[in-house]
Amino acid sequence: MDDAKVQGIKKKIFLFFPAGVLAVALMLFLPAGSLNYWEAWVFLCVLFVPFIFVVSYLFRHDPGLLEKRMRFKEKEVQEKKIIKITQLLFFIAFLVPGLDYRFGWSDVPFWLVAVSDALVFIGYMIVFLVFRENTHASRIVEVEKNQKVISTGPYAVVRHPMYVGTILMFLFMPLALGSYFSLAFFVPIIIAIFFRIIDEEKLLLMDLEGYREYCGKVKYRLVPGIW
Repeated sequence: MDDAKVQGIKKKIFLFFPAGVLAVALMLFLPAGSLNYWEAWVFLCVLFVPFIFVVSYLFRHDPGLLEKRMRFKEKEVQEKKIIKITQLLFFIAFLVPGLDYRFGWSDVPFWLVAVSDALVFIGYMIVFLVFRENTHASRIVEVEKNQKVISTGPYAVVRHPMYVGTILMFLFMPLALGSYFSLAFFVPIIIAIFFRIIDEEKLLLMDLEGYREYCGKVKYRLVPGIW
């Protein structure tokens, strides 16, 4: 990738990162009506501090992947529908914890919040391992020219390790934010990911050479011995 493209990506990141932090902070603190919402402060650190290191790594080692991760416009019709639904659920899911804090609906113990933050971080690190292993890990569902099947690293265990990390994060985000009630909105997002995986595999089987053989070797999508 030439220097001009790399500089363009840097500019986008410098704009996106503070805007992303601000957007998530507003979704958490405005409904909470207080800056004393300590679970939200810890969560923001767990979410965005690793992001800085991951982006720095990709700038040095794989700026092309960073560019792919900044694509948001899906090409597949079915995927567009799934994304619209999950975006709406995601927005609502991030408003509920603040309301939960304000009105005291949940009483999540400190130890469970701490464990949940740790599991969110572990999920993020699983995603990072995928980035290191697979330069084609685009945000959208697509098969690129000259793309090859990746069967090493986490891909030797399950076929969709990035979704493993993502699901782990979404499953424990509500508890990390001290809210049992927001689980009701994160669970449908996880279910939508299952549909996305099924739809994605149809495309990979059709367009990615060697993927059918890979499925014969690595039999499980997310959890060995289960699915």
